[in-house]
Amino acid sequence: MSSALKTTAQPEVRLSPQQKKLNRLIERIEQQKQELATWQNAQADIQNYTCSKLLTVYSELHTVLFTQLDTMWNHLASDAFSKLDLVQIDTKIAVLAKMLKKSQMLTSAQKEQVEKVDTFYIQHAEHICSKKAKANSIQSHDLVETVEQNVDVDWENYEYDSAQYEAKRERAKQLKQQEKREQAVKMAAQSLKTVYLKITAMIHPDRESDEAKKLDKTELLQKVNEAYAEQDLFYLLKLQLQLEQNKGVGAKELSVEQVKFYKLALDVQSQQLESQIEEILDFFQLAKKVKAEHVHISDVYKAIDADCAELKQQLKWEKERLKHMKKVSGVEMLLEHGVL
Repeated sequence: MSSALKTTAQPEVRLSPQQKKLNRLIERIEQQKQELATWQNAQADIQNYTCSKLLTVYSELHTVLFTQLDTMWNHLASDAFSKLDLVQIDTKIAVLAKMLKKSQMLTSAQKEQVEKVDTFYIQHAEHICSKKAKANSIQSHDLVETVEQNVDVDWENYEYDSAQYEAKRERAKQLKQQEKREQAVKMAAQSLKTVYLKITAMIHPDRESDEAKKLDKTELLQKVNEAYAEQDLFYLLKLQLQLEQNKGVGAKELSVEQVKFYKLALDVQSQQLESQIEEILDFFQLAKKVKAEHVHISDVYKAIDADCAELKQQLKWEKERLKHMKKVSGVEMLLEHGVL
């Protein structure tokens, strides 16, 4: 919910250090809201631009890759390849099948063929793993017996692996941060009604005798009710701070608990806005993970153009590779040069 309210106090009111700090946080959130609105407005246009640039190229590329898969699958019946060559061909086909399985660009018949090939290699891999597991189990049993016979472990002085210990510490740290965020969100949700009631008590029109001021307060109360209905705690907190400052409360020090409450609630709002912006950037699938303040909309268009150029180059190479794959001699040549 937007508002033209200013976060600064009247000139004659001196702000406490705590209120200045909160006002800076409010200004940051205002900026994040503007950034989010900008990205949201641009999202549909960027998506349409992406589709117009990339979909056709992706469709042609997937068709070429399917033809590669189908061609090499048929070549497996040939006796021309050595066992080493067959391993490389099988690996290539399995990789293509796994990738094309997720494609939305293939026909029903092509998808059916990809599923068949992918299922074959999954079952083959499971069979190999099963054989290895059985062999490893026998070896492990023999090794355990040998260790038990020759090694006496001093369990009292046993030390954990340092990497494992650091990983546990990091997980514990992340869990603690998550609990803190959840607590802040819970506090903000519980405090929405409290802030709302404080504001309505301060601006209720029925307590105003001046007709002009009564009208202003009626309009403001309507905005407050809308913010409460939308659970916009940020707007309500911002308004409460301004009302307190305008009444001269700014000359006094806020209590430690008040400052802590305001900061927690505003931090939650800021994190939510940052997460929303990051989700939009993740949707664009930029090559490098970057923060919103370091990315402009023009950068996204440039990244899309760069991806399109790279994709076209890959398509060109895959077409050239397919020409050689159509013949057994061509596959052998690709294997020899390590470019299958």
